[in-house]
Formats: sequence, C-alpha cells, structure tokens
Amino acid sequence: MSFGTLYLIPVPLAKDASAKSFTPYLIDTINQIKEYIVENEKTARYFLKEAGLKIHQNELIIHDYGKHHRDTNTLDFFKGLLAGNDVGLMSEAGCPGIADPGANLIRMAHKKGIKVVPLVGPSSILLALMTSGFNGQSFAFHGYLPIDKTQRIKKIKELETLANRYHQTQLFIETPFRNNAILEDALKNCNPETQLCIACNLTAIDEFIQTKTIREWKAHVPDLHKKPAIFILNSAT
Repeated sequence: MSFGTLYLIPVPLAKDASAKSFTPYLIDTINQIKEYIVENEKTARYFLKEAGLKIHQNELIIHDYGKHHRDTNTLDFFKGLLAGNDVGLMSEAGCPGIADPGANLIRMAHKKGIKVVPLVGPSSILLALMTSGFNGQSFAFHGYLPIDKTQRIKKIKELETLANRYHQTQLFIETPFRNNAILEDALKNCNPETQLCIACNLTAIDEFIQTKTIREWKAHVPDLHKKPAIFILNSAT
C-alpha cells in the first residue's frame, strides 16, 4: 500500500492578509484533504475557512500538536498517512517547520518514507530578509535570544561580531511583549554604525519595515510592544 502525502500548508502572518497568503494551488489542495495536524485547532479551522475550504468542517480530522499535546503519542498522527491518506500540517502562523515545532513531525515523516510537499506561502524570516537590503547569500537565523538580560546582551554582541567578521546577516526574534526590551539592549550595546533592520507586522495593514544604523534608530525609537517583529543585524558600512 502506498503512503499518503504530508502537505506543509502556510497560513497568514497577520489578520486580513489572506489575499496575500493563499495561492490557487493551496486552495485546491485543502479541498482534497480531510485530515490535519495543527498547532492550534481554533485558528487552523479559521484559516481553512478563510482560504476557501468547501468541505464541511465536521468532516475533518484535526490532530492537535499544540504545546500541551507534544508529549502524546505522535504515532497516532501518522495513521492516516500510513493508510494512504493525504494530511496537511499547519503552523500557528507562517510556514510549517520554520521556527516551528512541526519540524519534528516532518523529520519523522521522512524516516517513515512519507512524501513531504511544501506549499508556497509567507515566511516572516524570508520576507524580512528580502526587504532589509542586507546580504541574502550568507545569513543565519537564531530564533529567540536568551530571556536573561545579561545573557541576551552577550548574545547580541556575539551576533554583531559575526555580522562584522563574516559579513553575514544575523536574524533573530523575540516574544512580542519583550520586543522593546531587546531593542533597547541592541541600541545600548551595539556599535553606532552597525545596521539594524526591524520588520514588524509583516503583511498587515500597518506593516513596518525600516533599515537604519543604530545611531539613527536611537534618534527615533519605535514602540514594538506586542507586535510580531523580526530583528536583523548587519555589519557597519
């Protein structure tokens, strides 16, 4: 018996951004799938409806892979795939597997010989890099920096050193309610001529993307509290 296919289905990064996020192929695909592995069932059902799902939602099988369910037996998620049924994997926002716990399930699918198909959709990391004007041939994404302030400052300085030494673009994120704190640490501890791009609320109506030197940012510090943001450090010019 042949296995089903695991489709990686991107979802919008922001509210009212469906037109910027869903391709015709994605819409066709979700209307051929009746089983999903999701990070949040409520938002996943909303995104499917927003994308143009024609299948009645009562017919769907939804596996919750949220933070409170990752210790459960994930083999149950693969029963449909192993039986020949196609399954969709959805993140809470953006692309599955990128800064997302779904990567573990994707790795497991490869081990089992299940075909994995990525669908085109928004990635905040790539969108931010595209618009930064920084080196797009050599870059590194570091995810969340340490919560401890001393360790966080140390890490920011390390990233600045890497950016200058190797001319490599350095990307990182923070929990939205700590954005202002991490920005303050960067402004206080980086070289005034180091470049910083802030990409905030990507694809939203109030999208904000600007690249400036640390010196220039100090003259006008934006309020990023509770706003999804990507921070990108680049070497001084």
